[in-house]
Amino acid sequence: MPGEFIDVRVNDDIVKDAELAKKLEEICPVSIFAAEADGLRIDESNLDECVLCDLCLEAAPKGKIEIIRLYDSE
Repeated sequence: MPGEFIDVRVNDDIVKDAELAKKLEEICPVSIFAAEADGLRIDESNLDECVLCDLCLEAAPKGKIEIIRLYDSE
């Protein structure tokens, strides 16, 4: 379920990437990403804390993570 203002979508083919999951967990300043035994989990309770820093977009392969501004009408 998305946050009220932000949603983060992750492509299915990177969800099981444990190394990337750890990296995302480490770099996200607001703890949206969690590395678990079975791969990457999105902590939905933190979605609206996103500061739009784009660190996750830079860490992941191009096009595999999408940050959606739900308040953007465009």
